[in-house]
Amino acid sequence: MAAKESYFAKHKAKLRDEGGDRNAFSKMVHASDAQQSQFEAGAVLLIDKPLHWTSFDVVRKIRNSIRIKKVGHAGTLDPLATGLLIVCTGKFTKKINEFMAAKKTYTGSITLGATTPTFDLESARENEKPVPDIGQQALQEACLAFTGTIEQFPPIYSAIKKDGVALYELARRGVDVELKARTVTIESFEITDVALPVVSFKIVCSTGTYIRSLANDFGAALGCGGYLSSLRRTAIGNHHVEEAQDMLHFLNQLEQGAKMDN
Repeated sequence: MAAKESYFAKHKAKLRDEGGDRNAFSKMVHASDAQQSQFEAGAVLLIDKPLHWTSFDVVRKIRNSIRIKKVGHAGTLDPLATGLLIVCTGKFTKKINEFMAAKKTYTGSITLGATTPTFDLESARENEKPVPDIGQQALQEACLAFTGTIEQFPPIYSAIKKDGVALYELARRGVDVELKARTVTIESFEITDVALPVVSFKIVCSTGTYIRSLANDFGAALGCGGYLSSLRRTAIGNHHVEEAQDMLHFLNQLEQGAKMDN
């Protein structure tokens, strides 16, 4: 809990959107009694998660604003990812497992020629290598190698728990952890643009897939290493990010509704 709560304070200076994201985090809104009752009855909120917010930041902000405890999200996004986060309130929290089981769609980019310990931009580059002039055929072959039902090792810096402790906490302590592969399904892995050393992609996959691990494995398959340099979740099942609202819009709408009720 403490690590999640401290993340935003650590990275708030890096926010790309100096207006919306920062203002949403500091804005104080409290639902009216009528709104509170509606959220307790159950709501499904489609939120476009801001950069540098944890998924728990979003849940905590909504929970404090609507004044009910029963709030949860249907699938974590890393702080450096943006995109669709489904948040359920009240009696609709029972729908969370249903949303979590749905397939996910992501777009993003992999930067070739180096790796990072976290498999993304959260840690420094290492193992730098020259990026060869990789052709479309080699890229497509690498994509095909990770398409279908595959065994995937999660990142050591992940929220998966061992004996009740998150792996990222153990990694920070320097504890050696034996990772176990997990079966995931990559329905499609498409290269959408190539501007070496950056390769852009679109992926449709099952729940439990780590796109960071896929980026790391993709770079290894090409022989030059790679790490995830951007990620956006665009869909969960039949829900799309175009239907989602950003946090500031949600809070403004909540504030306007509360004023009308009073």
